[in-house]
Amino acid sequence: MKTIYKTDNGVLSQMFIYEPDVWVHLISPTMDELMEVAGHYDIDISDLRAALDEEESSRVQMEDGYTLILVDIPCEEMRNEQRAYTTIPLGILLVGDAIITVCSEDTVILNYFYNNRMRGFSTKKKIRFVYQILLRTTNLYQSLLRVIDKKRSEIEKRIGSETTEDKDLITLHELETNLVYFATSLSANKIVLERLTRYERIKQYTEDKDLLDDVIVENRQALEMTNIYRDIIHGARELVSTIINNRLNNVMKFLTSITLVMAIPTIISGLYGMNVSDTWMPLSNTPHGFLIICVLTGAICILALLVLKKRKML
Repeated sequence: MKTIYKTDNGVLSQMFIYEPDVWVHLISPTMDELMEVAGHYDIDISDLRAALDEEESSRVQMEDGYTLILVDIPCEEMRNEQRAYTTIPLGILLVGDAIITVCSEDTVILNYFYNNRMRGFSTKKKIRFVYQILLRTTNLYQSLLRVIDKKRSEIEKRIGSETTEDKDLITLHELETNLVYFATSLSANKIVLERLTRYERIKQYTEDKDLLDDVIVENRQALEMTNIYRDIIHGARELVSTIINNRLNNVMKFLTSITLVMAIPTIISGLYGMNVSDTWMPLSNTPHGFLIICVLTGAICILALLVLKKRKML
């Protein structure tokens, strides 16, 4: 889908023709749309399609007549029947009189702009627009990191209680996977931001440089948060795994103890059930002998239970 926007006196309007100082927004575009935009602005179509490849890495690429900025942005997906987060490329192309964005999905980062929610946003100030997009990206990373940490806290509250289940391990693993994606993408974006500090093709004002400094600081903070949360989740996952294993060991220990106690009457009844002469069998000719044997068997079982309990086997 191709949409053209332009700001005039602070008001963003949708356009239907290519004009100077417009924003061309491409969401999962068709080949015809890509060829149209590439032909109008004299852009290599492979650079337009770069953002549609999930394996593309973040970079700044300068060509004759335009500059390609490729960064990774966070997005939601369903993984193992759970809501998870990953990253996808976002392409930003700066041409002479326009700015072009290309993404495979409609992201909340860009609809923040075309819904007129960004103060000071203008399609005429292209480099500032780029920095505003990057700032929104780092802010979204931080917001999702807090959501991930909140999910981790909810699982930690259940640690040690009877509600801890194997699915908590799966959830923690998914959260850790999200953080791995975030850490990789933030590290790549960091290189792009460092490259932009030396960017001189388009004139930058003092406000633009200050905004870029804010983006660099926010990106560094998001990367630090990612590394910290990943270490915490790794420790929480090991703790949950240890608790579940310890719970299983306790169950096995209990069942082993019960089996040992139940073996006592089995052995005694087995001895008395042997086809031998009852002359030498204790209590075989004693009145109420069966009752006495049952009582003695029960006493031995109770004694065994007390011994096992004292040794914390129950």
